[in-house]
Amino acid sequence: MDWGNVTAEDLIDALREVDWSSPPRPLSEFFSRFTLPKSSSKWNSRLKCNLYYYRTNYFIMMVLIMGLGFLRRPLAIVAALLTALSIAFMNDSFAGTFSEKVTRTVRQFSPHLAAKMRPPLTPVIRGRPSAKRAIYICGRPRWFFVMIFSFVSFTLWYVSCGLLTVVWALAIGLLATILHASFRTPNLKARLNTFREEFRAVWRNYSEL
Repeated sequence: MDWGNVTAEDLIDALREVDWSSPPRPLSEFFSRFTLPKSSSKWNSRLKCNLYYYRTNYFIMMVLIMGLGFLRRPLAIVAALLTALSIAFMNDSFAGTFSEKVTRTVRQFSPHLAAKMRPPLTPVIRGRPSAKRAIYICGRPRWFFVMIFSFVSFTLWYVSCGLLTVVWALAIGLLATILHASFRTPNLKARLNTFREEFRAVWRNYSEL
């Protein structure tokens, strides 16, 4: 994949649709080799490649930095977890897996309630879905849970007086992420992994036709 031709919108869509259940890359690989990019185009390509390949590492690093900033603020820790969960809900794979596990757990206690948590069926016209498949969590549209968790987390941020702290934590986390993604040299494993996931996406789209 030529990351120089990938736009920011394409990268965001890929991060939203890709599976985040894969474990983070080993620390020996994460902190392996750093070099200066030779040009702005090389830096642009490297930044996108590393953000996609080390996405789980960067997410964990952001959570850890925010957690360290709120060791003495229990409410802020809860707010950070809810914020991370609301962001994770934006990923299709995570939202689907979360909904499936919750529904399966509820089915053990109340099959009738679990039946109501199933997503609505997507109408099919001439063998194809009539529109892009919407993501549901426990029978509700995804945006419903994102809004609820975001509102609760913002309220907890305000009550715990941790808004300024979270701004600093996010700034430090984003700076650390950008610096690492800018200077970490993409290895052959990252490129092969990208090609493999790109093939899977193409094959999935082909099989849905």
